[in-house]
Amino acid sequence: MVRKTSGLVLAGLLVLAAVGVLAQQNQEIPDAPSATRPVPPPEPASPRPTPDTGNDPSLKFPEPNNPTTNQPPRSAPDEADQKTPPPPMPEIKTIPEGSLPPDTGNAPDDLYKIGVNVNYVIVPVMVKDNDGRLVNGLLPKDFTVLEGGQKQVLKFFTSDPFPLSAAVIFDLGMPDVGVKKVQETLPALQGAFSQFDEVAIYTYSSTVSRVTDFGKVGQKLTAVLNQIKTYSGANNGPAVTGGPLGPQGPIINGRPIDQPVQPVITPPKEARVTNDAILMAARDLSKQDRTRRKIIFVISDGRERGSTASYADTLKVLLTQNIIVYAVGVESAAIPGYGTLQKVHLPKLGVGYGNILPKYVSATGGGTVYSELARAGIESAYARAIGDARNQYTLGYAPKQGIGGYRQIEVRVRRPDVKVYAKDGYYPLPAKK
Repeated sequence: MVRKTSGLVLAGLLVLAAVGVLAQQNQEIPDAPSATRPVPPPEPASPRPTPDTGNDPSLKFPEPNNPTTNQPPRSAPDEADQKTPPPPMPEIKTIPEGSLPPDTGNAPDDLYKIGVNVNYVIVPVMVKDNDGRLVNGLLPKDFTVLEGGQKQVLKFFTSDPFPLSAAVIFDLGMPDVGVKKVQETLPALQGAFSQFDEVAIYTYSSTVSRVTDFGKVGQKLTAVLNQIKTYSGANNGPAVTGGPLGPQGPIINGRPIDQPVQPVITPPKEARVTNDAILMAARDLSKQDRTRRKIIFVISDGRERGSTASYADTLKVLLTQNIIVYAVGVESAAIPGYGTLQKVHLPKLGVGYGNILPKYVSATGGGTVYSELARAGIESAYARAIGDARNQYTLGYAPKQGIGGYRQIEVRVRRPDVKVYAKDGYYPLPAKK
């Protein structure tokens, strides 16, 4: 009976042990994830119990080496930002007007410099001897500039050559034979300029045309000059007003067939708008770089008639923009003694100027008109005129401030037997605001 009872007890203990093992396995193996129920987050681990060691310090257990638990807790960044007060605003100090703050890094001289826009007057001057050769080697002490009779103090002086901005104007209102003569000299004209110059081409007769804008001397200028060679001038000879080739129609016994009264036919008035051509070129030159010497180079017989612009208005633009006019007079302008006709001007009768070129050249300081009839002389005139424009003395002074109109100037050279060519005056530019 005892054996039977002990056997039952042993079997019961084995059953209880098997049940405990199965229960422990069921706790360690998690359930499979469900499609409808999310996996719950793992439970936080319970803190490790600290054994009770009493008051004996030798029996205390060391703390585990865990950096996260040894450091004091930190609050979230946004919470720290909310708790940290903003820095105080710096104190704004006012200073008396005209004084200098002590903590400024700039020097007082730099802060209180006053800029003044000075309207310098630039005067190109050409000096030649009695043989027409340029006089070199002059110094600032050799020049005296008078404005309104008052001596001016030179602030600028140089004898270095300047690059040119040149507006070349061809007169196509001349007789065709004269135009053809000029066209044969165009290669020499291009050769007179350098690679540092810029050239624009204009033509005119009764109207003005800008053939090409300012550009460097090169293949483009060659193409434009070749195009100029195809242009024609005016019909040679006087206008036909009668005879079998006249415009009146057929005539029998000196009377027109279609009209009972003999008509009076007058030759048409041919316009030669030299003023308009120079004015257009001057306006275009005013937009070019001021470091260049600006010139207008006119090849014409100098006739002027029918321009919208007057000589006085055109000259004002030239003197304001410091533009010099050079001219090569051909055809009738090259006839000896013909230059005196430029003084004849009868505007009420519509006669116009016989030769207006000397007036422009003299007033702007371009020297004299190079009057040539032959082709070789015209080619030589190109080189001399461009050389005179490039190689000049350049003087500068600061005039007295104030509003005024035309101001007359005079340039004197302390050297005997020389001829001085400079502009007669200028119109001051308005002060910059």
